[in-house]
Amino acid sequence: MIHPTSDVKSQDIGNNTSIWQFVVVMEGAKLGANCNVGSHTFIEGKVIIGDQVTIKNGVLIFDGVVIEDDCFIGPGVVFTNDIYPRSNRLGEISEDFQPIVVGRGASVGANSTIRAGVSIGEYSLIGAGAVVTKDVPSFSLVVGSPAEIVGKVDEKGNVIERFK
Repeated sequence: MIHPTSDVKSQDIGNNTSIWQFVVVMEGAKLGANCNVGSHTFIEGKVIIGDQVTIKNGVLIFDGVVIEDDCFIGPGVVFTNDIYPRSNRLGEISEDFQPIVVGRGASVGANSTIRAGVSIGEYSLIGAGAVVTKDVPSFSLVVGSPAEIVGKVDEKGNVIERFK
């Protein structure tokens, strides 16, 4: 299902994926099956999204982001891709572009910002509003700005150990 107000140029959208109002999906983006993309989301062309991924409203996903299967991306999350952005490079491919990988089953809380070049481990849980500036190990609970590891979670997101 693609809402008629959305601008979807990609031909690589999996079965049973829903794309809601005012979403932009650029040519070349790959979205898996059974995904749900909330309204006002932007997905650039060199993005890969796995199966069963939930992307809530107002998410910005720029080139170089890979989101593996079964992830949850909360509302207002921003994935950056350039460490030193400058407008005078329009049309260039910046050497500063760095990919982001969100591992299988990870959850990223509302209004989090994920810095270019970061890997988020499988089943990790990023708290709302976190600013993730370095890699997050699998099964970690991270919160804050900059984000710090404060505990461990299981595959369902239950906190199994708290450090702070």
